[in-house]
Amino acid sequence: MPELTPFALYLAAASVLAITPGPGIFYVAARTLAGGRREGIASSFGTGLGGMIHVLAASLGISAIVLESSELFSALKLFGAVYLVWLGFRTFQAARLKGATGGDEGAAVGPVGPRRAFREGVLVEALNPKTAVFFLAFIPQFVNPSAGLVALQFVVLGSVSIALNTLADIVVAVVASGIQDGAAARPGLIRRLREASGGAMIALGVGLALAKHPAA
Repeated sequence: MPELTPFALYLAAASVLAITPGPGIFYVAARTLAGGRREGIASSFGTGLGGMIHVLAASLGISAIVLESSELFSALKLFGAVYLVWLGFRTFQAARLKGATGGDEGAAVGPVGPRRAFREGVLVEALNPKTAVFFLAFIPQFVNPSAGLVALQFVVLGSVSIALNTLADIVVAVVASGIQDGAAARPGLIRRLREASGGAMIALGVGLALAKHPAA
C-alpha cells in the first residue's frame, strides 16, 4: 500500500477534484431540484457506481484498451455526450413546462423516482470517457509497484476517490434540496434553477462531444 505521505497527497488531490463541478455534480443537482432529496441522494450513489465501473475496468486494463482505440473512445464519448444533452434537455423542458402551466404538470415530468435516478446516475458516469482518462492518468502516480498487488492498490485508491466524489454529490443533493424547500414559495426561482441545471448538463455534453482523444 502507498506510504503515508503520498497517500495524504492523494487524499488532498482527490478531495479537490471531488468538489470540482462535472457531469455527476450537475446531474445530482438537477435531479434534486426536480425530484427532491431522495432522488438526489439516489443519483449520487448511481454516479458512484458508474465511477467504480471505470475503476474496475482500469484495474483490469480494459480502459487502457479503449483509450488506445480512437474509434472506441469516440463511440463512448458520443454516447455519453448525447445522453448528457438528452438529460439536460429533458430537465430544461420539464422546468419550462411547469413554469408555463403554473401547475403540477411540469413536476410530473421532472421527478423520475429514486430507482430511475440511480440508474441514470450510473449511465451519466459510466458513459463519460473522461473519467477513465482521469483514473488512468492520475491514480498510477500513487501506486507503488515495489509493494506488489498493483491492481489491488489501484482499486483501493480508486475506491477512495469514488467515496469522496459520492460524499461531495450527497452534500450537493442536501444543499440543493434545502434550496428547493426554501424556494417552494418562489416557483419562478426554482424554475430558473432547474433550467440552469439543465443548461449546464447540455453544455457539459457538448464539451464532452468536442473532447479530443488523449493520444491526439
